[in-house]
Amino acid sequence: MKIEEAQQAIKEVLPEKRYLHSLGVADTAEKLAEKYGADSEKARLAGMLHDIAKYFSKDELEAIIRRRTDIPDDYLDYSDKLWHAPAGAAYVQERFGLNDREVLSAMTYHTTGRKNMTKLEKIIFLADYIEPGRDFPGVNEVRKTAGESLDEAVFQELQRTIIHLLEKRQSVYPETVEAYNDLVR
Repeated sequence: MKIEEAQQAIKEVLPEKRYLHSLGVADTAEKLAEKYGADSEKARLAGMLHDIAKYFSKDELEAIIRRRTDIPDDYLDYSDKLWHAPAGAAYVQERFGLNDREVLSAMTYHTTGRKNMTKLEKIIFLADYIEPGRDFPGVNEVRKTAGESLDEAVFQELQRTIIHLLEKRQSVYPETVEAYNDLVR
């Protein structure tokens, strides 16, 4: 799938604000890939597509997750805000024939992270958090760290995300905890 096709695909399904966010993630991911020695084209593509299923209905997302044997059903036991990530990867594979495992995996784990994340997975995870349109307490600190250390910036993001969820008394997806523990070590 070419970048132009991906851009058209997201333009058709995302509201303007989320479309602009996705462009910001794609740009940020490309820059991080160049800085940290990853494939910048794959980073741009994964960043562009990462939220393609964000506005699918809860029923659509659940149906995708249930029919796919490669997506753990336990996603359904946690916040539905996580579901669009694995469902979106499955969607672009089915709808557009995108079979690049690295891109699909980066899309799948952009909300939760996971233990032993690849460089591309870390880049998309981080780019989604720090793209220029994001504005919340602490984001500038993570942006600054991203210019110095990919792993430290991902660690900071995981730490802040887990603290945020705990403060809101929300459950934390197990792979997020595993990603955090992996980087602590």
